Amino acid sequence: MISVTSAQLSAWLALFIFPFTRILALIASSPVLGNKQVPARVKIGLALLLTVIIAPTIATPPDIEPASALGFFVLLQQLLAGLAMGFTMRLIFTAVEMGGELAGMQMGLGFASFFDPQNASFTPVIAQFLGIIAALAFLGIDGHLYMLSALADSFHTFPISSAIPSAVALHTLAAWGGSIFTYALQLSMPLIGALLITNLALGILTRSAPQLNIFAIGFPITLVVGFAALALSLPYLAPLMDHITHAGLDTVLRAMQQLGKPSP
Repeated sequence: MISVTSAQLSAWLALFIFPFTRILALIASSPVLGNKQVPARVKIGLALLLTVIIAPTIATPPDIEPASALGFFVLLQQLLAGLAMGFTMRLIFTAVEMGGELAGMQMGLGFASFFDPQNASFTPVIAQFLGIIAALAFLGIDGHLYMLSALADSFHTFPISSAIPSAVALHTLAAWGGSIFTYALQLSMPLIGALLITNLALGILTRSAPQLNIFAIGFPITLVVGFAALALSLPYLAPLMDHITHAGLDTVLRAMQQLGKPSP
């Protein structure tokens, strides 16, 4: 007869529930996998599968009771760690959409927007188009696999323990959040530059020929130049996405390492 003590049952539960919380938090907040159009059953099933794979490779302290106050603190700690990793990767797509929004405003399509079910808000059409292209590029460069690999490594750099994590990681995440403006400008700069030259040319044309109706010819010309510049810059989106994705993964690993260093 097989007998299982309450201590053994608690240790098994701790070995499963703590990694599952971090993994599920990452999947729920990450790009592509955390899309609202993905059913909740798929997310939970993927989190369970990853937990079964990853849990035997990590070591959980046996003195943590999941139903205790200390266990609740560790559970909250794992939840915040998963959300931090997912938030870091989601900022990549925020930068792409911001770049598309800046480009759309320069093209005169600032009011042309569609409902974005992922963010539950109206997104400019150029931003949504670039977001879809960025998602395809993210899958094409195996960004989702790199993200799951970083998740598995995070259990070694930031192991499951009751130690109070360091607050230095918050500064790292805040600095990474500020970098989305840099990447957004890099994405939209070709279109902004081309449209700036177009607007200067239209201004000179208006001064030289005042009888021309700038509102009648300016908007079509701006749209044509904007779409042409967008088509010419699309081949360079995938290398930039690869660079931003690896920068985001480096930020995730650095933040997890900083969380793994207990506060003094």
